[in-house]
Amino acid sequence: MAQPLKGIKVVEVAMWAFVPSAGAILADLGADVIKIEAPTGDPMRALTSGGLAPGAHGFTLSWELYNRGKRSMTLDLGLPGATDVLHKLLEDADVFLTNLLPPARRRLGIDVDNIRARHKDIIYAVGSGAGPRGPDGEKGGYDAITFWARGSVAASVTPSDAAYPLQMPSAAYGDCTSGAIFAGAISAAIAGRAMGNGSSVVDVSLLNSSMWVMQRSIAAAALVGQDPPRGGPRNGTPNPLVNNYRTADDRFVALCMLQSQRYWEEFCRAIGHADLAEDPRFTTAEDREAHRDECVAQLDEIFATEPLAVWRERLALQEGQWDVVQKPSELLTDPQVVANGYVQSVDYRDGRSLKMVSSPMQFDRQPPVSGPAPALGAHSEEILQSLGYDEEAILDMKIAGMVF
Repeated sequence: MAQPLKGIKVVEVAMWAFVPSAGAILADLGADVIKIEAPTGDPMRALTSGGLAPGAHGFTLSWELYNRGKRSMTLDLGLPGATDVLHKLLEDADVFLTNLLPPARRRLGIDVDNIRARHKDIIYAVGSGAGPRGPDGEKGGYDAITFWARGSVAASVTPSDAAYPLQMPSAAYGDCTSGAIFAGAISAAIAGRAMGNGSSVVDVSLLNSSMWVMQRSIAAAALVGQDPPRGGPRNGTPNPLVNNYRTADDRFVALCMLQSQRYWEEFCRAIGHADLAEDPRFTTAEDREAHRDECVAQLDEIFATEPLAVWRERLALQEGQWDVVQKPSELLTDPQVVANGYVQSVDYRDGRSLKMVSSPMQFDRQPPVSGPAPALGAHSEEILQSLGYDEEAILDMKIAGMVF
């Protein structure tokens, strides 16, 4: 079952990263995702991201990642007759996927009422900035402002003494999070329709996705009437076994031993300081919380005496939970990543290959296989011919500027 959505047809009229990343997951899962682009192409094709200009090292990275495995068809929906082509494409489609703003959808005649009037069983899936209703229902959004800033993530991760809010840790961080949620919602709608529950209008927004990942803090704020503390000092944690510690070679180990009393004595022995378990300041979880400044300071001194390689060996001797604070490049050779196929090399069949992170779900213990992202309009003629258009009709569309 490596391709559970094989046989599902998705027509995507979307750009940038959020909604296209959902389409990429659907394509990885076996759906035939046809991406409709204006003749100028999705602006993501020309975006410099993470310091990499379009075409750097042979790839436009953001375009490739969020549009892998799709087919590209150019179609200028603003020209007369173009929506007729789109409707013909939708006749046997299962999902219409879009992030165009409501005014644009109404102007082009592809809003939910128009689409459903001709394709009553289609799943109409919309990705938005802040949701379809309310004062901002017709506005757009980006993950840097809607997910990261408005959704409270930035405020929550920024230390209280920082001059400015921290930036997202990676380009399209909120887009990919929201896109994965969106792909799950669309898959649920496909299952619901197959079970006879009708075709849904699916809405997922950057703001709601952000609130989902921040839900514990939001619920806590509602419960106690104020925002949870943020960005406090490292020794502010009541449990010193939930913290990060610097090693002698300037690496970090992350401890997350929530049941500190269960693991404390064995942990102390493993790190070569059984005496800490007998120190009356640190005997119980309550003692360690009361003397957390001293306890964190002691552990800081201990971890600073040896390099990461030594701590890997010693921490492996005890049962408590820990891991290494890794860099992106290290994940490429992480044995667990390799064993589970979490990174795959996608063959472009022209001498190029690109490593991509696999979609975050597996079937029958196998990761979904990704395909290359398409060149602009690479499948226009193929798709139009499958719809019954002959060469003369396709040529007329090209002359009119409707198709590239």
